[in-house]
Amino acid sequence: MSERVFTIRAVGHPNISALHRTTMELTKDDYVTERGDCIVGISSSAACADLPGWLKAHLTSGGGTIIELQVRDLTFSFRAWGDPRLTLRSERSIVIRRSSYVDDRTLAVRSEAAARDIPRDMVTLLKGGERLIARIRPV
Repeated sequence: MSERVFTIRAVGHPNISALHRTTMELTKDDYVTERGDCIVGISSSAACADLPGWLKAHLTSGGGTIIELQVRDLTFSFRAWGDPRLTLRSERSIVIRRSSYVDDRTLAVRSEAAARDIPRDMVTLLKGGERLIARIRPV
């Protein structure tokens, strides 16, 4: 299973601040307000409901993941964990959480990183509308 990778594409937006201390979000919405300080990418190619069956099975069994964010030639990787309580039903967004809180938007919990941990040079590029690639790799 560790050979599989699910890739999500999104783009930045001028209102991305990536300052949230406990969460990180990708949304299919084509905008973000200044209050959306956990959002790191908009116009996402996938939400929780769009994940392939193999990844949903891994996450709902409590499996670990490595999540890699790439903007141009910059990358940022961290670990997060699935949970048997995950529903993965949101058709709009994906949220990665430091806590163990779960709702329909939650992809993973007990994350090593949140939006504010993303390197600021990546955030600057996202504010300029650069493309974001997120890779989710089961471990």
